[in-house]
Amino acid sequence: MNSIESILDKINRAERLDFGNILGESFELFKKTWIHGFILQLVLFIIMLPLIMVIYVPIFTVLIAQAKNGYAEPDAFSGIFVGMSFFYILFMIVAIFALSAIQFALNAGFFRMMKKLDFGETVQTSDLFFFFKTSYFSKTFLLVLASVGIAIIAALLCYLPIFYVMVPLTYFGFIFAFNPELSVNDIIKISFKLGNKKWLISFGLMIVASLMSQIVGLILCGIGVLFTAAFVYHPFYLIYKSVVGFENETTP
Repeated sequence: MNSIESILDKINRAERLDFGNILGESFELFKKTWIHGFILQLVLFIIMLPLIMVIYVPIFTVLIAQAKNGYAEPDAFSGIFVGMSFFYILFMIVAIFALSAIQFALNAGFFRMMKKLDFGETVQTSDLFFFFKTSYFSKTFLLVLASVGIAIIAALLCYLPIFYVMVPLTYFGFIFAFNPELSVNDIIKISFKLGNKKWLISFGLMIVASLMSQIVGLILCGIGVLFTAAFVYHPFYLIYKSVVGFENETTP
């Protein structure tokens, strides 16, 4: 088990990483993880579907009604949102936070699966739900709240800080996945320390990996994005592995 002191020390002593090597290793690791990344995206879609329906059903209802009447009413859509009650909006906010926490927990489970596959261990689909436990899930919710709060503050500061915090916020899931015993404050502290130390290479790889996953996914008739979307996580995993590493190669 890595202590916060040892992790911070490793980050401070981290050597320069090669962009090309990390990208190449990401492709090699992706060959082992792509099917599990697809399952992750599929599970996320199934979980998000009810919320999508709740949001868009009223809009589709108006569109269908207008199509039947044969005319468009410009004020119809504004009427939908005006008609929404306070409790409905509150429900939507809570639902979005809950789903974000579920997504965070699923991503963390996928990161552990990446590590297992990287070290030649056997994985099961149930590993994706490793963090669906009360002791872990309460922490994921707090980390999601912290992420939203940090993102909002960054956005209020003329949006430019968003580009900086994107990297540390991405590391939240990796630090939590491999060090779930750490407190929320420690996870945030380590994430910003690692993100700041390796910001440039992390941000560059994030952009390249995102573009490549989207382009390849679109080439594969759009649905291919479900197979390639998880590729963006691989460079972050490999940076964590290179800088912090693991106390042992066996994932508990």
